[in-house]
Amino acid sequence: MIRADLPWKWVLLAGAVGFGSSRIYSSLLHWPRPWFVLAYSVTVSILLALYASRERVSLLLQTRRHARTGVVFGLLIGALLLFQVFSQPASSGPTGLGLLADLAWYGVVYGTADAVLLSVIPVLTLYGSQPPEVLRSPGGRTRWAGVAVAASALVTALYHLGFDEFRGPQVIQPVVGNLIITLGYLLCGSPLAAVVAHVLMHGGAVLHGMETTVQLPPHY
Repeated sequence: MIRADLPWKWVLLAGAVGFGSSRIYSSLLHWPRPWFVLAYSVTVSILLALYASRERVSLLLQTRRHARTGVVFGLLIGALLLFQVFSQPASSGPTGLGLLADLAWYGVVYGTADAVLLSVIPVLTLYGSQPPEVLRSPGGRTRWAGVAVAASALVTALYHLGFDEFRGPQVIQPVVGNLIITLGYLLCGSPLAAVVAHVLMHGGAVLHGMETTVQLPPHY
């Protein structure tokens, strides 16, 4: 069962982890993208494992809830976001086995890490921490969904502000894009919506060109 005591501590920790990862691994150390994704994914995995252990959350149970609906929502949202991906300038990329490796690393691994940090943890810790009697009423669901969306926006902004390339109005685009993903997750009740949407969006960025699509920072 998800405890409701001090749920914001996990949101603030997620924001700190996001900002620290992008600030340290990218802006300060200037690690190339493969190294960044490795360090970032490991950091997010540790945070998720710590959260699930401390709060006694079954990640398997969460994944199974409304799984089919979550996949459908994720595909629809991901397809919508692909329009934005393919509206950007294209750049050349790998082919053959190199392309498959990049799709796996930057699409699946990177996309899943983003989904967990930016959408899943904020929603589980705030919306998911509320007792059933609160979420039975439309007002309760709407109120806490709004809180979860705001938390997701906060974590998304902090994470992207750690990159040099998102300091300024450029941060608005990823915040808006991730809000759509988080809303889809809340509507269907499955974290797979966020994961599938992020993976599809990242995969599209790999195919269109990693050096010119903003969805795959860092760019140096």
